[in-house]
Amino acid sequence: MTDVYDPPASTPAVTFESGGHRLLGVLHLPAGPGPHPIVVLLHGFPGNERNFDLAQALRRAGYAALVFHYRGSWGVGGSWSWRHVLEDAARVVESVRLDARLDPERLGVVGHSLGGFAALMTAAADPAVRAVASVSAFDLSAGAAACLADPAAREGFLRDWEGELLPLQGTSAAALVAEMEAAGQEWSLAALAPRLADRPVLLVGTGRDPVTPAHTHHDPLVRAYEAHPVPRLEHHLFPTDHALSDHRLTLARTVMDFLDRTLRP
Repeated sequence: MTDVYDPPASTPAVTFESGGHRLLGVLHLPAGPGPHPIVVLLHGFPGNERNFDLAQALRRAGYAALVFHYRGSWGVGGSWSWRHVLEDAARVVESVRLDARLDPERLGVVGHSLGGFAALMTAAADPAVRAVASVSAFDLSAGAAACLADPAAREGFLRDWEGELLPLQGTSAAALVAEMEAAGQEWSLAALAPRLADRPVLLVGTGRDPVTPAHTHHDPLVRAYEAHPVPRLEHHLFPTDHALSDHRLTLARTVMDFLDRTLRP
């Protein structure tokens, strides 16, 4: 008799090529023959919170979950930039569809902070993404607008980002602020509403968060997506910090409930 858990759950290291560099990742595969629904998890800047708890919870629920590092971060070659994050996320989401262990028809993207921004941008550009969840998203267009409106805000970004560069290479706080300002409305998350109107979208905001305050980064996005509308929009605002430090189980349940309604056969 074949064991119902054959093949067993596993956690293989995986790599992806993007921009001439090899990205490093970890794939959390559930037990069983597959192909499994796949969720790509996108971490933020610089990636101190990598959402491995979500990956394990998703695997227990029957999803394959991928965590990976972008160019120029955590020992991966190349230089870090906002645009490289978007390019790498798009490349990885494209690549997982070629893995026979994974089901390309049940593909979701979940991101936190900068990863939430990248998740929405990636889904908007790739119709093969069936569902997208953005948690504590940092809206780079809102950051650019703040810099243009208030020099003190610009200095704040420079000061804060300078302290986050240790795991990164090939960049500086000044380069990151300049890139954000140059992109401006090109990276508006609110403007993505028409391209996300045919997909389930989950937005999770954090109400005690000085990094991505809800009134700047979450509430305007909810209003924009409701106004377009994005019919399958779900949104929550939790009273917690940027990393959802005391809401990790709530976050996992919220994300899994959303995915169960959108990626299950």
